[in-house]
Formats: sequence, structure tokens, C-alpha cells
Amino acid sequence: MKNSSSLPQQKTYTIHEVAQRTGLSIPTLRYYEEIGLVPHVWRDSSSGHRRYSADTLQVLESLANLRAVGMSLDEMRTYLTLREQGDETAVEKRELFQAHAEKIGTQIEQLQIRQHYLAFKVAYWDARARGDFAEAERIALEYENIVKDLR
Repeated sequence: MKNSSSLPQQKTYTIHEVAQRTGLSIPTLRYYEEIGLVPHVWRDSSSGHRRYSADTLQVLESLANLRAVGMSLDEMRTYLTLREQGDETAVEKRELFQAHAEKIGTQIEQLQIRQHYLAFKVAYWDARARGDFAEAERIALEYENIVKDLR
């Protein structure tokens, strides 16, 4: 690790400031550093406290966004590698985000199926609670059509 004497004269941020600005917890920030996801976190030579450069803060803000959309650590690492290479990796970046968007789309479809199933169960038990057994029976007949989508 580099200490503050090798830091260019620029504003730096404490781990608390970075956590507040990114929404990432302090343990997550330390973990990202430990696994090498975060580049060059300087330490103050007198206190040993972490000091984050504006560039590192920007990387962490990107990581916070990627985490918020559910990207894995491997996907984040891939993105950071591509990011360092600039626009010449635009196609690869697009493909990374497209693949993740498709994965999220599949998850949304699965959640909608689950939501439909739960709405079905609510309607069924509501009918039973009201004593409307004919309605409950009608709903029960739809059960197989709804359940097959769950699997």
C-alpha cells in the first residue's frame, strides 16, 4: 500500500466519507480492497487510516451501481478491466451489460410468475374465508395452469 506522501496533491476521502457517498458499507469497502477490486487505497502515514482518491471514489461509485443492479464480483471485475481499456472495449462492455439485462429480465419473469401464484392463493383463500366455496372451486380448477409455470 502507498502512504500519503506518495499521493498527488489532491482531495482525498476517509472510509466514512466514501461509505456515505457510495452507500457501500465500511466492511464492503474493506472487502473490495482485500480482494483487489479497488485499486490503490492510500494510507495516511501518520495514522494509517485509508484515504481514497477522487479516482478511487469514482470507481467505488461505479461498483456501488453495479452491485445495486445485482452484478457479481466477477462481472464487476470484468467491467473494471474493460473500463481501464477505454472505448476500444465498448462492444465487450455492451455485451456484459446486455447479458446482465437479459438475466434480470428472466428474474423479473420468474418473479411475475411467483406473484401470479401468490395472487391466486390469496383469491382462493379469500373465497374460502368468505364461505364462497363455488368461487374457491372455480379458482382451484385453474391451479394446474398456474403451478406448471412455477416449475
